[in-house]
Amino acid sequence: MSERRAYLDRGIGETRGVVTLEGRPERLIVRRHDEDPRLALGARLVARVASLEPALATAFLDLGPGAEAILPFKPDARPVRGQSVEVEIRAEPRRGKLAIARLVGDAAGAPRLLSAPHDVAAELKTYVRDVEPVEGRAARDAADAAEAEALEILHPIPGGGVLAIEPTRALTAIDVDLGERKGADAKRVTRQANLDALGLAARLLRLKGLGGIVVIDLVGRGHDGNALLAAARAAFGPDNPGVAIGPVGRFGTMELSLPRRLRPLAEVLCRDDGTLSDRTLAQRLVRRIQAEAQAQGGARIEAACAPAVAEAAAPLTTELAAIIGSRFAVRPDPALPRQRLEVSAL
Repeated sequence: MSERRAYLDRGIGETRGVVTLEGRPERLIVRRHDEDPRLALGARLVARVASLEPALATAFLDLGPGAEAILPFKPDARPVRGQSVEVEIRAEPRRGKLAIARLVGDAAGAPRLLSAPHDVAAELKTYVRDVEPVEGRAARDAADAAEAEALEILHPIPGGGVLAIEPTRALTAIDVDLGERKGADAKRVTRQANLDALGLAARLLRLKGLGGIVVIDLVGRGHDGNALLAAARAAFGPDNPGVAIGPVGRFGTMELSLPRRLRPLAEVLCRDDGTLSDRTLAQRLVRRIQAEAQAQGGARIEAACAPAVAEAAAPLTTELAAIIGSRFAVRPDPALPRQRLEVSAL
């Protein structure tokens, strides 16, 4: 039986939850404290039908100032423009896409939040039941490690080989590379590499928060389609309901459709160009200052970073000062590269 553990890092400005599978990160939940709860998975709201696209069987919803979602509907359950409805967020917004809602029933009144989504601690319990999450330094280390792995493109396959995961606008492409994996029987080696890759791919897609169409380019030829299909069903079982897996095609690829629920982690942590956002760097800076302050007792802590990062960190440092006191300073330095953070004790 696979062992899962949960970790809860209650940080300044954000809370992070980690689920590990056999010691490796499987899920990372990042909830920043200033995020709009109306757009988070599981939020229940009163929404107003702003407009309809009958050809797409889709309604556009007004959730209140600054928040929108779409509502797919069946032809025999078409809403009316201006109607108030109760909905639940079933898929969070992602880059260029609105959140997707599910109809709960009729409602009355102005758009408003009825019930907030689960907090991170409650979300963790949906994945790891009957076990309290680990907190403290171990949780922070687990969350940092999960962030690092989630943002990688290349991942080593157990036993040898490399898995590359690259999301595009249309789909997520996964390439299985045999690498230096050795063995006298080439067919057996490639078969095992593909089986190992499917389990790894399932874990990493959950960690990265990726869904939609996934195409896996398997290694080798003459695949055992039945064995690979059975392995894929087992590996992606935790993502049900909503998983669809196709057979291995003539070109050695396997196609899957995975439900989209959470915002992809790279969109939470990174800018459009794929580099870490100012907010993510600010969160890292504050964690480093806090760790240094705890390690150095009453010493004064000096930090330097790019001006944009310092600006993003300003609201966080107010909360940090309430915890460790005003014995630190953050100095904006235009000469520093944006991703460089300097923290030292005096």
